[in-house]
Amino acid sequence: MAAPGKTSLLCPRCRKLISADEPQCPYCGLRRPGSRWLSGFLWRLSSGALDPVRILIYINVAFFLLSLLLNLSATRISHQPLTLLSPSNSSLFALGATGAIPLGQYGRWWTLISASFLHGGILHIFFNMAALSQLGYFVLREYGFNRFILIYILSGIAGFLLSAIVGVIFTMGASASLCGLIGAILFYGKSRGGFYGEAIYKQATGWIVGLVLFGLFLPGINNWAHGGGLVAGILLGFFLGYEDQSEETSLVQILGTCCIFLTATVLLWAVMRSLLAFFLA
Repeated sequence: MAAPGKTSLLCPRCRKLISADEPQCPYCGLRRPGSRWLSGFLWRLSSGALDPVRILIYINVAFFLLSLLLNLSATRISHQPLTLLSPSNSSLFALGATGAIPLGQYGRWWTLISASFLHGGILHIFFNMAALSQLGYFVLREYGFNRFILIYILSGIAGFLLSAIVGVIFTMGASASLCGLIGAILFYGKSRGGFYGEAIYKQATGWIVGLVLFGLFLPGINNWAHGGGLVAGILLGFFLGYEDQSEETSLVQILGTCCIFLTATVLLWAVMRSLLAFFLA
């Protein structure tokens, strides 16, 4: 219990009120709980005390709003649904859109991560976030927190890298990562088998067919990023495994934590660069 006159905090692990200078939590035994605010945040995130899917949605929405505000005079307010509230290309470039030009001509390799958090219009982000709210919770439940993070971020990287290699010059959006989630669900259903697994597999197959048709009939769809993300999701599902097969290993937990730190660093870097350019313009 926290002593009178001392700074108090909630233990990152057990959430009991203790003194900040406690060498060890008297309730759960966590060592140096006062110096573990960051590890405590990660623990709350991975344990389900915080909602990682909702946090991803909030980050995407925040980046979309920022992309509109950075160059408000150039924001396209159109009567066409597909181009309604579209950020300018200069705003998207500043915040980390990717493609053959940002990668090949400017060496902005960090955009392979940041591009997954940017969107080209209000409908673009609406449909992607709606898909994330459906797919994300399933993968989070069946694969666990760290595997979910690895699948989401690495699938986006793989999809955008492939699309840049084949010559897509400028691209962004969460759909490559979302296709990675679909790939992981596809692998899960096929691997698990049985009535439940077969139903999941058929549903994931239906999503893939829909994606293919969507990409064929609508202009401006980055099918290469979709395909790369999908294949990456299948492979990551195979190599990482899911909860019914095995618990998350220490290596997976370390990789998941590194992925979070790398993504957070890239996004902060993108915001700082774009705001600096905005205020110096």
